[in-house]
Amino acid sequence: MIKPQSTATIAFSFLLLISTLVSGQTTTIAVAANLKDAFKSIIEANPTFKKEEIKIIYGSSGNFTTQIINGAPFNLFISADEQYPLELFNHGKTVDQGKIYAYGKIVLVTKNSSGLKPANNRQELIKLINQANKIAIAKPELAPYGRAAVEYLKAMGVWDQAKEKLVFADNVALAAMYVMTGAADIGITALSLALSPAMKTETQFIVIPEQLYAPIRQRMVLIKNPTPSAKELYHYLQSTKAQGLFIQFGYTVP
Repeated sequence: MIKPQSTATIAFSFLLLISTLVSGQTTTIAVAANLKDAFKSIIEANPTFKKEEIKIIYGSSGNFTTQIINGAPFNLFISADEQYPLELFNHGKTVDQGKIYAYGKIVLVTKNSSGLKPANNRQELIKLINQANKIAIAKPELAPYGRAAVEYLKAMGVWDQAKEKLVFADNVALAAMYVMTGAADIGITALSLALSPAMKTETQFIVIPEQLYAPIRQRMVLIKNPTPSAKELYHYLQSTKAQGLFIQFGYTVP
């Protein structure tokens, strides 16, 4: 279940959303932050989309879910997990239960200039954590990739060493940015983000074994009364072409 947020927080987020909408753009898409680079490529790969009619907003799946429950005018929600879309379905906000479109993976990433290298066993990981000043992850109460990061640290038996050094970002893309800018020496982020050209030049990473965290099943749902563009995009993301692009960005597909 979603953890309750203050009325002020919800109102502020909602006003922030409204302020970004431009008149005439009839389709608004809520996209999980782990998809930022991948989604741009997927959209650009389909020349039939009327891009001027689509407004894309990136953020945490938990925040989007709260906003949609409170009436935010999204037409399609592309989540980082399946819990949030199914919760919206249970609230009567969606056309149906939607579809799983991809499975995500997490990575351990370090800033090149820090002199630290990602570790793949417990003793090396403990040493790495001890050397780091800060470790960036997404907020686990809002972002599935943040939950997976916590699960990984606990599965490796290093939670006690890491927890006092954690810095929490509102979404996984911001967690990656913390590492890129040097605000954190280490981060646990999405493989899709670590593969982006910008991160490749500034960081190095190792892929975390998938058995160390619960599967990240990424589901999308059409919000009730979707626009034609939202329905077109929803079906396109299930196509062979789109799924091939997901694979290029480090996802696996159904």
